[in-house]
Amino acid sequence: MRNEFDFAPFYRSSIGFDRVLNLLNNPQRLQAIDTWPPYDIVKSGENDYRIQMAVAGFAGSDLDVTQERNVLVVRGQKNEEKQGDYLHRGIAGRSFERRFELADHVRVDNASLTNGLLTIDLKREIPEEMKPRKIAIASAEGSQAPMQMIEGEKNVA
Repeated sequence: MRNEFDFAPFYRSSIGFDRVLNLLNNPQRLQAIDTWPPYDIVKSGENDYRIQMAVAGFAGSDLDVTQERNVLVVRGQKNEEKQGDYLHRGIAGRSFERRFELADHVRVDNASLTNGLLTIDLKREIPEEMKPRKIAIASAEGSQAPMQMIEGEKNVA
């Protein structure tokens, strides 16, 4: 049984959300979920996020963190050196690739590896032109109402 949602009503009443609705509508996103390596996503502030991945056994040179537009890709490729015959192998050391979809205006601020824990700090920075601003409404006579500021000081002459 397939659960498929029709997003057509949302297309009629929203502007600029095409990318989000396409992500939800994309059948490729329903791939088999790999649970390794385990990770946490933490909201550490109003515009700050942190991804923590348990990558025990990987060195910094074995890991690659790249941001491609709105996707953060973390890859791990470990160079195996055979040091004998294993009787039991419980520490995972296989290669991996983990992708995280990022919202618009989210950038990678920092990445660090400490005690087998890869920490990636993310920051959302909304450009000044996208912040809320008050729009003046002109009257019917054609005279324009004075512009009002939301934040900051008004220049008084």
